Amino acid sequence: MALSAGSRTNISQLTILNQSFGWMCIGLIVTGLSAYFVASSPTLINAINDNVFTYFVLIAVELILVAVLSAKVRSMTFEEAAGAFLVFSFLNGLTLSSIFLVYTETSIVSTFFITALVFGVMALYGYTTKQDLTSIGSLAFMALFGLIIAFIINAFLQNNALSYVLSGFSILIFVGLTAYDAQKIKQMGSYSDNENLGILGALTLYLDFINIFLDVLRFLGRSSRN
Repeated sequence: MALSAGSRTNISQLTILNQSFGWMCIGLIVTGLSAYFVASSPTLINAINDNVFTYFVLIAVELILVAVLSAKVRSMTFEEAAGAFLVFSFLNGLTLSSIFLVYTETSIVSTFFITALVFGVMALYGYTTKQDLTSIGSLAFMALFGLIIAFIINAFLQNNALSYVLSGFSILIFVGLTAYDAQKIKQMGSYSDNENLGILGALTLYLDFINIFLDVLRFLGRSSRN
């Protein structure tokens, strides 16, 4: 029996969403494993976190990969897109390995599950709501731009209280972006079934998740030095 246009659209939307969340989970696993592996080796963690040049080279490569995926993902082969995403996830794990020096493993794990719960609820809302979240997404992006500037300024001020305030705003911004991005990914499936869009969706959701996780960890994480 032939499928109606609406049925094909629903299937495409579900496929893109499944691919996006599936690859996001794979990316998080790769990041977690690479971060834990580096944190388990004093030699590696010192080579990355005590060497400013190495650390910023890794950050630069990550930014390049994000830019390339965002701009060229539709013209890349699936293998290229998936490979770039996995390399990005791996490198991000290397730079995030320092959290194991600052916080206890127990607090990192508990924060991860709290983040997963919040993220899941907002993603589900973004997928199911009939409300157009475009205005929320636009407002969140504008707020994010201002937040980045504030974080850069505070990097020089080193004001701890301001840092907590900015982290709180960051949580709100990325929680809003999670709902918006979930809706946007759903809509992508309405006009294209390009399998690479699942990788692009995964990258978007991954960045939302990681930012929420790091900000929540700042509030709930227990210091490993206590």
